[in-house]
Amino acid sequence: MGLTHARTMTAVALAASILAPAARAQGADGANALAAGQTLYEANCAICHQSSGAGRPPAFPDLRGNDILADPYVLVSKVAQGLGNMPPFPTLTAEEIAALATYVGSAWGNSYGAPTEAEVAEILADFDPPMAPRSIWDGVYTEAQAERGAQVYRAPCGICHGTRLNGAPDDNDMIPGPALARHNFLRIWDGRSLGMLYTYTISTMPQSNPGFLPPEDYAAIIAHMLAVTGAPPGDAELPADAWELGHIQILPAP
Repeated sequence: MGLTHARTMTAVALAASILAPAARAQGADGANALAAGQTLYEANCAICHQSSGAGRPPAFPDLRGNDILADPYVLVSKVAQGLGNMPPFPTLTAEEIAALATYVGSAWGNSYGAPTEAEVAEILADFDPPMAPRSIWDGVYTEAQAERGAQVYRAPCGICHGTRLNGAPDDNDMIPGPALARHNFLRIWDGRSLGMLYTYTISTMPQSNPGFLPPEDYAAIIAHMLAVTGAPPGDAELPADAWELGHIQILPAP
């Protein structure tokens, strides 16, 4: 009996010695995915859904206890393809989307499962390939559009963001807004898309009456911002469409 018990304990110890590294690796991978997902969330999602996940309903849904996160297909399709005023994020890989899903599925008290990288890749295979990405330096607006945007910008935007788009308000009684052009604009929005900028602007600006301008005017204001920043004009106007704008990246000057 003692010998049998000893052999059993030896077998258990041997199994534990084999399985423990795998378990530790799995735990480490999970922690790495969680950390990577949080970084991706802060860079791509928090500007609208906030770091707390509370969002700004109805424009930006609350992600806390949001059952949409329980459906991997819906979650992946929203991130990769966009929906409504949510722009797509075509530059995110299957690994990054899986990490993002891991984070939002477990943050803020959520307890949703998350798809694996392989499962995300399988879902992405159902979609058409994304448009070729461009940047703001590829001539994505026209001079005429930027000129219209400059006219529209003055009253609703300049009062807080300044005539020169430098964040200094035209009205001393107004709270300064962030810079909307040049170095500070590029620093704040680096790596994000015009789709994110368009969605955020049309949903929250001006603060006194968000979304009151026609969509084309918001696109023209963004064209004005790009012109002041020094991005070159092109032959086609910026579309007033979050999906198309989601394929144009805001990057430092080449």
